Amino acid sequence: MHNKTETSRRVFFKKSGVLVAGLAASPIISLAASDTVQPVEGLYIIGPREGYAPKIGTLLSTMTFMRAWIIGNVKDLSVAELDFQFDDKSNSIGALLMHLAAVERFFQLNTFDEIEWGTWSKKIKKEWDVAKDLGEPARKQIVGHSADYYLSKLEDLREVTQSEFAKRDDDWLLKEGPFFKDQPTNNHCKWFHACEHESNHNGQISLIKKRFPV
Repeated sequence: MHNKTETSRRVFFKKSGVLVAGLAASPIISLAASDTVQPVEGLYIIGPREGYAPKIGTLLSTMTFMRAWIIGNVKDLSVAELDFQFDDKSNSIGALLMHLAAVERFFQLNTFDEIEWGTWSKKIKKEWDVAKDLGEPARKQIVGHSADYYLSKLEDLREVTQSEFAKRDDDWLLKEGPFFKDQPTNNHCKWFHACEHESNHNGQISLIKKRFPV
């Protein structure tokens, strides 16, 4: 028997897949011109969201749009398909999904908890480092899970991100700090990077699907 949370997730995943399927036929993108623009809703509208500062809401709408593509690309895959590796150097789709979850968790720690990148606790590293680093350990350890398992992980983490975004104003997006090789960046860039990172791996997922055995 599925609980209400599991049922709602299935409904969300199904709706997201339908929306993604229709995107190519009817793309509608709206960019927020100023902080005075009224919040808008809808997967294919990029702009402010109710409950969030204008720029944060616009960023979140972009992230939500990209996540819907991920969901639509994997929600109907079998365990065997999620575990498939087309050679001994490739990552499985399941491992890539856990990798996306790990990266979101680390961005949460870095931007919300203001923990310097890579200095989190041993407990956090034990839970997420294999997925973050991928490679041979991930090929061996991240296997045997359903699409719902991976998508639930991603959804749980996204709920944390949304909750934390709602607590902050747009000035927080501009807060600077070191990141890659001590290059200066800000929170907006970090979360934009999290979004384009998903786009990059969504392309890999599509490639892996093309290599499934016939």
